[in-house]
Amino acid sequence: MSRLERSRLARLARFDAIVLTSALWFLGKFVRFAFPPLFERIAGVYQISTAGLGTAFSGLLLVYAVLQFPSGLLADRFSSVTVIGAGATLAALGALALAVDAPLAALIAAMLVIGAGTGTLKTVGVRLLSRTYPRQTGRALGVFDTFGAFGGVAAPAVVVVFAGLPGVVGAGWRTTFLLAGVVGLVVTAAFVTRVPARLPDGADGDDRDGGVPVREYAAMFRSWRFSTFVVVTILFSFAYNAVIAFLPLYLIREAGVASNTASLLFSALFAVSLIQLVTGEVSDRTGTLPVMGVTLGLATLGLGSVVVLTGVAGPVALGAAIVCLGVGSHGYRPVRGAYLMSAIPASVAGGSLGAVRTLLMIAGASSPALVGVISETAGFRPAFWLLTAALAAATVLSAVLWAFE
Repeated sequence: MSRLERSRLARLARFDAIVLTSALWFLGKFVRFAFPPLFERIAGVYQISTAGLGTAFSGLLLVYAVLQFPSGLLADRFSSVTVIGAGATLAALGALALAVDAPLAALIAAMLVIGAGTGTLKTVGVRLLSRTYPRQTGRALGVFDTFGAFGGVAAPAVVVVFAGLPGVVGAGWRTTFLLAGVVGLVVTAAFVTRVPARLPDGADGDDRDGGVPVREYAAMFRSWRFSTFVVVTILFSFAYNAVIAFLPLYLIREAGVASNTASLLFSALFAVSLIQLVTGEVSDRTGTLPVMGVTLGLATLGLGSVVVLTGVAGPVALGAAIVCLGVGSHGYRPVRGAYLMSAIPASVAGGSLGAVRTLLMIAGASSPALVGVISETAGFRPAFWLLTAALAAATVLSAVLWAFE
């Protein structure tokens, strides 16, 4: 092998961390986003109501939320690679448990296990990548979030394919989780083997000698700017998690869209996630707050348009509104991460990010259950108007932060 070839391989090798970390986030999002397209089928198999489906999905998200702070705290004190590897393994085992036909209680238990396992991936992944690529944090997190979003693109398509085929060890749709579990274990093994050698010295060191007092994490919230930003993230998470939980069902029941078409439109929400590469790069060059305001405004416009067009427009117009929603939602995510990592001291990065993500994910975890209840009492449209209002409030608050920058 020539010196030039060795040099090229060495340059490519430095991307091991971002590729493998992002691949695990892809699989984590894949197993979570596989559930919403299956809600209609699960409701038929288990005779469970919409409120019950929303509550079960909220349970998954709540466990995911609760794990944010502990996983960040453990990463500050021990090893990011160890925390991510353990979580990814747990999520893969939860997916494998769903590969066989089982009672409703087993389904819900597996969902909770998946929530716990995937709860370690985002907070600690952001910490790991921001330390590994300190000069290109926005770009790195754009790649990271784009990989995750494509889990949402792939999941509905894979569900449709396997639902129409004979199952391997259970019903056809369960093969989706069998595939995710097997691939998850393989990628996790590669991650824990390759990534430690790619991290800069000290990038994943432990803090076991002293630890960080909990009050240092709480001190961040005394700043009105930081607390206002946390409110923005909470409002966004509240709206976004409910949308991804119920958009396919909303399109089927309210807009009269066929099931396969609804899955296709749901995939479109994530297909535009490549915008994250653009917004992450732009935020590195121009600052995060302007990009944040624009992306949240687009998300508000997109979701509001979906509700307005329901019953008066076909799949094409609804698809355009969903694309607008996706561009805004996905464009916001890496910018949010970049802002947080620039605002948080390195010594408490994992725990502080975990605390913020715990708050926003608890809000997000509650929204599917709330929307499920509202949909059965007042209807899906009032529920989606509530979500639109949450996005609008987040847009206004981000504009305030931008104005007082």
